[in-house]
Amino acid sequence: MTNQNALKPVTPALHHDHDHGHDHSHGPAHAHAHAHAETSCCGNPVCGSSPPAVDTADIPKGALLFRIPTMDCAVEESEIRRALEPVAGIQGLRFRLGERTMAITADDGALPRALDAIRKAGFKPEPVGGTAAPAAPARIAGMSTGLARLVAALVLAIAAESISFLALDGVGFMAAEMVLALAAIGLAGLDTYKKGFGALVRGRLNINALMAVAVTGAFVIGQWPEAAMVMALYAIAELIEARAVDRARNAIQSLLALAPEQAEVKQPDGSWQTMRADAVALDAIARIRPGERVPLDGVVTAGLSAIDQAPVTGESIPVDKTVGDPVFAGTINQTAALEFRVTAVAANTTLARIIHAVEEAQGTRAPTQRFVDRFAAIYTPAVFVLALAIALFTPLFMDWTWLQAIYKALVLLVIACPCALVISTPVTVVSALASAARRGILIKGGTYLEEARKLKAVALDKTGTITEGKPKLVESTVLDASGSNEAVVFAIAASIAGRSDHPVSKAIAEGLKGEREEVGDFTALPGRGVQAVLSGQGYMLGNHRLIEEKGLCTPALEAELKRHEEAGRTVTLLASSQAVLALFAVADTIKESSQAAVAELRALGVVPVMLTGDNAATARTIGGHAGIEDVRGNLLPEEKLGAIKAMQARYGAVAMTGDGINDAPALAQADIGFAMGGAGTDTAMEAADVVIMNDDLRRIPETIRLSRRAHAVLWQNITLALGIKGVFFVLAVFGSATMWMAVFADMGASLLVVANGLRLMRAPK
Repeated sequence: MTNQNALKPVTPALHHDHDHGHDHSHGPAHAHAHAHAETSCCGNPVCGSSPPAVDTADIPKGALLFRIPTMDCAVEESEIRRALEPVAGIQGLRFRLGERTMAITADDGALPRALDAIRKAGFKPEPVGGTAAPAAPARIAGMSTGLARLVAALVLAIAAESISFLALDGVGFMAAEMVLALAAIGLAGLDTYKKGFGALVRGRLNINALMAVAVTGAFVIGQWPEAAMVMALYAIAELIEARAVDRARNAIQSLLALAPEQAEVKQPDGSWQTMRADAVALDAIARIRPGERVPLDGVVTAGLSAIDQAPVTGESIPVDKTVGDPVFAGTINQTAALEFRVTAVAANTTLARIIHAVEEAQGTRAPTQRFVDRFAAIYTPAVFVLALAIALFTPLFMDWTWLQAIYKALVLLVIACPCALVISTPVTVVSALASAARRGILIKGGTYLEEARKLKAVALDKTGTITEGKPKLVESTVLDASGSNEAVVFAIAASIAGRSDHPVSKAIAEGLKGEREEVGDFTALPGRGVQAVLSGQGYMLGNHRLIEEKGLCTPALEAELKRHEEAGRTVTLLASSQAVLALFAVADTIKESSQAAVAELRALGVVPVMLTGDNAATARTIGGHAGIEDVRGNLLPEEKLGAIKAMQARYGAVAMTGDGINDAPALAQADIGFAMGGAGTDTAMEAADVVIMNDDLRRIPETIRLSRRAHAVLWQNITLALGIKGVFFVLAVFGSATMWMAVFADMGASLLVVANGLRLMRAPK
């Protein structure tokens, strides 16, 4: 069934009873349930570039929106949540890391205390009064100023290092060396100090705390140039790293630029006026010329053209559009002018919903990320304690001076920074989510991205999933000829079928001509059909199962049904309470992509299984054409649910793919639910974890391959981060590692894992 505005994957946490999601609407009382590690990999305010426009469409009623420019990483969300835990009167929090915004719902008296607590944690909340982002020149100026400040700090640090390297004697040179180093530290590290000492006061160890202690210690023991160079290099590396992370985080935001800001809209007097797209009302008539992008979602009312839908659905071939067909914002009109009726305002287009869904998915944490966060929360304090022990005890038991011991301890503190480790996971997950979205695969969270690699079997619905879902009526037969007029019977069937959204019912309604009657008491019978009342008489329009349950089957009817079913047709029967009145045979064609998708699944070691409510004979015919051996027909929704449970017991991790209301229970039960986004119902897409925007089954094996690539990259990054740290840890304790080396090792590892994670944004051929 076609439902073009059905994409509503707003809150990933709504899809399963088990923990697949992360609901950002919880208040601080529940922060522990979603707490991230105590180690932040971002702390420099120049690390974050300003985001695009702030979307206020889904801000909870009564909530106030604040932008937090220095909230660059998911772990910093946790710091804010923990800072707000002691504040009474906070009713809810919602974070959007992509926009660096926080929506807070609080009592009047609690809000000032909450903002004060956030400031004490080292963040600067700025009220957002509207939906507009800062002007681009202002953003660019802020970025340029931050970079210039860091370059100045680096120049001063190099100058101090030069004085030390040249061994220039004299009080004046020493004073100059110290002043230059102090100025460099001030330019590069003031914000790091603020957040670092704030963390120490709260008894937490994050990267800012480690750097503050390390640089201060180095300065106190007389290593002034080295302290300055460490802080300058750290700040510059943070800036580079944050730009790379932003590239992944904001990759999907680039889709916003695809939708034009203006639309040509028809006026009441018949003239055309160009106006802002966000000011166009529902049901307005808009026009697009060849070569222009579609500004809003709509349904074509005049014209015939081909549209490139790749930005939304990932389809590589343009799709022909004519009257009644949907068009999506951001797609490109190619061959002729089109007029369309607007079906979604700018903030609610399919493109906007895709972006919002991926942003929500970015806020959830994948299993590997939760593991890394738990590990980092233990690793950092452990190394800190070890560094303290080296500083205090090694001079007593080893031939080290106190200055040597303290210096080695400070080097260890820099190495202890978990930045590369913590950032290795989210940048990889976000890159994969963005890459999938560009291919028309909407994954609602990192959990599903990681779990897809574990799939052992995939259950596939038939109509609209394996087949086109646009069946045609190929034969109509009146069975109760005695006293029944064919035109009357067909009019009854057409009237009832016209009320249903099921593809088979639509095919019957479109295939039957004649006048329609008023239908009353229309009721859906899931897995069976529908029933209604016309002119005081009750009728049923349903499948073989429904007629059997009503005791209306005859040997002659069974023989006729068998003939059609063996031909791969779906048969629907019209019956009164006394007899079957007519038979309607509908044929659906298999999608071109279905056979290839099934073959790819098999090549990946995944077993394809067909689950359908259609009759067994038709199901076997379609399944045979698709290459599926395990075919199960005549299934009610609860029987599909049972089939998924049985498959889970037999195979392990199982996915379900469907597009109808009757698929929703099975989608929710499956380890991962795939919904067909182009032809799917609202219910199916709400229940699913992955939405395939162009209904191409080949996107399922593609998702599995992406999941396997992402998993490999995740563990490559973890191995790189820990391996590099391990090498320099040994050098620091037993060799001659310097703070310079430690900073290069730490930030080098961070940049390496970020670059490795960004590789996932390049979709394989």
